[in-house]
Amino acid sequence: MHIDLRTVSIKPQRQTFDHIARRIGPDKAASRYQEGTLDVQATHNFHYRPTWAPEHEIFDASRSAIKMADWYAFKDPRQFYYGAYTLARAKQQETAESNFDFVEGRGLADTLPAELRDTVLKLLLPLRHAAWGGNMNGAFITAYGYGTALTQPCLYHSMDQLGIAQYITRVGLLLGDDVEVLDEAKKHWMEDSAWQGLRRYVEDCFVLKDPLEVYVAQMVALDGLLYPLVYETIIDNVLASQGGTPIAMLTQFMTDWYAETRKWVDATVKTAAAESPENKAQLEKWITHWRDRAAAALMPVAQIALGAQADALTSELVGQFNARLAKAGVSL
Repeated sequence: MHIDLRTVSIKPQRQTFDHIARRIGPDKAASRYQEGTLDVQATHNFHYRPTWAPEHEIFDASRSAIKMADWYAFKDPRQFYYGAYTLARAKQQETAESNFDFVEGRGLADTLPAELRDTVLKLLLPLRHAAWGGNMNGAFITAYGYGTALTQPCLYHSMDQLGIAQYITRVGLLLGDDVEVLDEAKKHWMEDSAWQGLRRYVEDCFVLKDPLEVYVAQMVALDGLLYPLVYETIIDNVLASQGGTPIAMLTQFMTDWYAETRKWVDATVKTAAAESPENKAQLEKWITHWRDRAAAALMPVAQIALGAQADALTSELVGQFNARLAKAGVSL
């Protein structure tokens, strides 16, 4: 018997869903990111207006001073939808777990000088409360923002902040050996004068009504100064040179995470600012206000590890922040 095998090419009748095809064209295959993002926002047939804000629909673009002709103009350079996001974070978690196992298994935490260990506990552990605040702010934007292209990555950002809080907790338990270090860190967050500026910043964000202003206050200004200051400058540079390399390993996730999310934040700001002069002016007003507040709030925190050098290094980071936002089309 002779069997002849041949390849037959079958052209699909539909490349994607109709609402995606209306945006990208009927003959173009859609990516998973596009299918999981475009036009997913509910727009019609709401049962009732929220009793706590009857002037708005449940999902309402007018909640923000930022106006967009198309809220799906925002694009995530990472192309994160649920599947891609979870795979990326699972890979990063494997790296983080390996770092924790390496430091703990070889007793590297015990090699830290006592003074440096105390500095790390005083500097790092109260930040778990700031990260929890970031989780709350990201959840607020997800709930009250408009358009899945914006709210979807904000939800991922929210969960990332919760994970960062948990990693900080693990670092504290590894260095402090018991839960008392966590109670002490909470006391510092609630009562120590060095933390009250940052604490007030985080709590003031909780009462903002505009989801895009919360975005600016949290993702742009606070994250944009806190992560370069604490993780890239203090931990990776200053403390690592003093024997704190194990701490840099334990906080590698935060450093890598910020480098990744910064691309999305910059793309979002650039798109919103390019939409209209009114958007650009509003963003410049918000960013300037929250940048100055974040820098002032972080100054006494930086002094915990940097002492007299805190002022100069913070000013340098503010300059880098301004240059970064200038590339996104915002003049500060």
